Amino acid sequence: MQETYQELTLTLDEQYVDFIADFVANIFGDTLEIGKEIIIVRSENDLAYVQKAVEALVATLGDRIRIDFTLEEKEATDWIQKYQDSIKPIEASKFYIHPSWYEPKEDKINIKIDPALAFGSGHHASTFSCLEVIAERVKGGERVLDVGCGSGILGLACVKLGAEVELCDTDPLSVKSTEENFTLNGEKYSKLWKGSADKAQGSYDIVIANIIADVLRYIALDLKKATKEGGTLILSGILDTKEALVLPSFETMTLIDRKQKDEWITLVYTKDKNEQPQQ
Repeated sequence: MQETYQELTLTLDEQYVDFIADFVANIFGDTLEIGKEIIIVRSENDLAYVQKAVEALVATLGDRIRIDFTLEEKEATDWIQKYQDSIKPIEASKFYIHPSWYEPKEDKINIKIDPALAFGSGHHASTFSCLEVIAERVKGGERVLDVGCGSGILGLACVKLGAEVELCDTDPLSVKSTEENFTLNGEKYSKLWKGSADKAQGSYDIVIANIIADVLRYIALDLKKATKEGGTLILSGILDTKEALVLPSFETMTLIDRKQKDEWITLVYTKDKNEQPQQ
C-alpha cells in the first residue's frame, strides 16, 4: 500500500445516494463508503475521472441532482474494513441480498453480492423493484435476457428461480463483475457478452432492462424485438420525470404493471401476438 491515497467525497441529497453510488461503483470498480448524504471513494490512483463522469451523468439528467465534490490526498489507512462495516444486507420479496461477509438466511433465496463492483446491489429503488417483479413473474423454465446487467444481480435472481439466463452490458467491468458474481453464487448463465440487445439471438420469454430512460428509448426496438410474442418486458431505471418520454417508445406493447419506489419507475409490458414490428 502506498503512503497516501486520494479521497473523493460526494455530498448530495439522501434520496439520490444509492443511485449515484451504484453509478460510481460501475465505473470505479473498487470499494466505496456510503453514508446518509455522502459517498466516499478512495484509491491510490487519481480520482478526477470519477468526478467528471458523475458530472456528465448529472448533466444528462437535467442537473436535477446537486452534488458537492471534495477531492483530497490523505495518509494511507485500512478503509476496506470501514467499508465492509457500512454495508448491510437487504430483503427484496423472496430474495436476501447480502455481502460475502454475512451469513445467508434459510427462509430466503440468497444472492451473494459484494457491492461496489458494478451497478446493482439491491439497495437502489429500481433494482429493488425489478427483484419484486422477477419474484412475481419468473416461475422456472423461462428464457431470460438481462440487458445492462451491471453486477448480474437480476440475472442471478432469475437463475435461482429456475430460468435460463443470458446477460449483456456495454461496460466490460460489468461483464467481469457479473461473471465473478455468478461464480461467487455457484450459478451458471447461458451466455454473457459485452454489448447490448442488438446482439441477442432469437426471442426471450422475459427481457429485463434496468438502465436509464434515455438509453431505454434508444434501444427500444432491440428490446421489443428480443421479447417473444406473449412475453414480458421489464423496464426500470426511469426517473418519474422521464416516464412520459419513455412511454411512446413502447406504446405498441401492453402495459400490465407499474411500480414506483421513491422517484423511480418500473414498467412491465407484454408483447401482444398481433404486434407489428416497427421500422
